[in-house]
Amino acid sequence: MLELASLINRQAHFRAAAPALTFNGTTHTYARFAERVNRTANALAGLGIRHGDKVASLLGNCRELVELTFAMPSLGAVNVPLSPLLMGPGLRALLADSQAAALVTQVSMLPVIDSIRDELPQVLRRRIVLVDGAEPGCFSLAELRSASPDSPPRVTAKQDDLFNIMYTSGTTGMPKGIMHTHFVRAMYALLMGAAWRMTPESVVLHTGAIVFNGAYVTLMPCFHLGAHYVLARQFDAGEALDLIERHRVTHTMMVPAQIVALLDAPGFAAEKLASLQMILSLGAPLHQEQKERLNRLLPGRFYELYGLTEGFVTILDVTDSVRKAGSVGVPPPFFSMRIVREDGTDVPTGEIGEIVGRGPIMMSGYHNRPDLTEKAIRNGWLLTGDMGFVDDEGYLNLVDRKKDMIDSGGVKVYPRDVEEIAARHPAVAEVAVFGVPDEKWGETPVAAVILHADAHATEDELREWINTHVAARYQRVARVLVMKDFPRSAAGKTLKREMRAPFWAGREKSI
Repeated sequence: MLELASLINRQAHFRAAAPALTFNGTTHTYARFAERVNRTANALAGLGIRHGDKVASLLGNCRELVELTFAMPSLGAVNVPLSPLLMGPGLRALLADSQAAALVTQVSMLPVIDSIRDELPQVLRRRIVLVDGAEPGCFSLAELRSASPDSPPRVTAKQDDLFNIMYTSGTTGMPKGIMHTHFVRAMYALLMGAAWRMTPESVVLHTGAIVFNGAYVTLMPCFHLGAHYVLARQFDAGEALDLIERHRVTHTMMVPAQIVALLDAPGFAAEKLASLQMILSLGAPLHQEQKERLNRLLPGRFYELYGLTEGFVTILDVTDSVRKAGSVGVPPPFFSMRIVREDGTDVPTGEIGEIVGRGPIMMSGYHNRPDLTEKAIRNGWLLTGDMGFVDDEGYLNLVDRKKDMIDSGGVKVYPRDVEEIAARHPAVAEVAVFGVPDEKWGETPVAAVILHADAHATEDELREWINTHVAARYQRVARVLVMKDFPRSAAGKTLKREMRAPFWAGREKSI
């Protein structure tokens, strides 16, 4: 029987003195970490949480959020991590959709919660737990955890039982609740650990939000192996450099914007990162210019993961990261991939089509949305909504999201093609290209850019440079917008939808 509930206590028995979790300058061994996990499970049980109940969390990165993740399997409860960036209406909608029976949060989120408290189900209003204090109408986790540190009476969770509901970041509309089972999370542990060449001696740094599903690609294998997890409160390039050097970090994952910030950090020096065996890029494509720069500055460390929370991935292995730098790798063992036309038939090698895939981390479906599940999974294959092609060796090359394609005068313009050009400009740190209305062509590309620190370039200069270097006339951008930052999801993904929305206000373009 596959039991994730036994994982941390197993490590506490066999690796009691090994470091488990470091946060905010304090390291807990596996023995201490297991005790805190058990106390959390007993605290939730004392509130009446039972098998199948959903427990939502509204927390920034903290030790308690990791402990909560491993406490709930003991009860057979379902973890529902929510972003602390949510405002009242969005929070209310996701709490209702998930049917949460309890909410674990922090004092700083109380104003948002209080704005919707009267609209919450009575059972949820009675079960609001604070991890960092005590307030009227809420429970204190510290007081609840005065319960026994012994293992709680464990409910045997079946491998098909729900482990968590992960809400999408909303890059393409209203967040959907993606359901993952115990089996799926066990596969994350086993398959990802092997892919990253992790061992019990590995030290894993996580600097992004752990409410983001991508966090699980290193979190699950780390605790499965009994390795050391170093958690930052939030991403800061300078702090990341210090943590890597201080803890001799071997593995870390970042979204492209964080990788760019790390390489641009004033204190960056390759020797500070000598311990690193892996820098994993995921969440969005890393532009070719930045891949080459990373491989040049930190050779032999770069991995890339393309994938969807819904349950399909490809991996560009470190051994292929230079030879196949233009690709996002191949499906791991036990995964399958096809590239298909609109009618579902396979395209030949080298031809662009929609990427569809399947594998052992496939979601059970969207929570409360069987209609959307049916659209996303057809005959066992997940439709990704992404366009790409495979080369003659079977490596996947991403082209763009289907919804991001720009229809300019009947010609399909792929924003990523233009982004790769713009990223080569020495002043450009990040770029996002999207379509805006055009009276003549229907749509035309616009480029939004963030400049490197201390770099200078006008919008007109950048537009002229990009339009001189693109491969085709229809790829020319109508405007360049220089921005201080892009709108981003909790996962750090760029939200093009929000950038193009003002241009399409009152029009029919889907955003």
